[in-house]
Amino acid sequence: MAGFLTIEKGHGPEGRVAVVRFDRGDGINALSPEALRQLTEAARSFEDDSGTSVVVLTGGTKAFSAGFDLKDPEGRSRKSMDIGALRRHLKLGPRMTRAWQEMEQITIGAIEGFCIGGGVALAVALDFRVMARDAHMRVPEIGLGMNMSWQSVPRMLHLIGPARTKQAVILADQRIPAAEAHQWGLVEEVAEPGHAFDTAMALAEKIAAQPPLAVAMTKLTVNRLAYALDDLASHMDVDQFALASRTEDHKEGVAAFLERRKPRFKGS
Repeated sequence: MAGFLTIEKGHGPEGRVAVVRFDRGDGINALSPEALRQLTEAARSFEDDSGTSVVVLTGGTKAFSAGFDLKDPEGRSRKSMDIGALRRHLKLGPRMTRAWQEMEQITIGAIEGFCIGGGVALAVALDFRVMARDAHMRVPEIGLGMNMSWQSVPRMLHLIGPARTKQAVILADQRIPAAEAHQWGLVEEVAEPGHAFDTAMALAEKIAAQPPLAVAMTKLTVNRLAYALDDLASHMDVDQFALASRTEDHKEGVAAFLERRKPRFKGS
């Protein structure tokens, strides 16, 4: 399998900043099952790395990620899986976002171009997000007859509150431009186009200059308090997704997406 990620260590003060680059070289950076596995392993590779305090995750110059790859052969094989196999396969996404959320290091996402669906799910699992002024986010899952899963809803809820979370998820065609995302609290900093990574690195260097142990302990405390009830709120994610994937509306949503037409949903 081709490697979609590169990891660079030793940046910033005392070499305490690392960079993870996720770039498939196709301009859209879709999240295939193999990409999900590689992103999970990348996060886990920092478990015993006491020399790194901050990890900057960046996508390509045109896209952070277009979300789950609906055209990937392994992903499309879900249609023929029994419910047990499907549930196991659907754990790839939440496993990936959880791995990034649970990292001891501070994590910062640098977002250029677009950040869609699973890309948003990954971004909200990070500690901070920096977005180029001409970039946008979008959460299209409901428009494809699916639920927003990967434990993303509680993470979004913490950042932007209930009404904005409903607005972002239910209005599936709505683009959220960088300025709006910043106003909502979905991103922490807006950068000039092409400079999201530079801005993220500047923030990373400020954080890396702080005492590493105190930073790590503070992150752990905040996360434990903020996310204490998230498993209760989102434990049904996988089963909701498995159920939604069996509906006629899901078939229609995906078919309409692939055929570039407006879907016709019937609630079945």
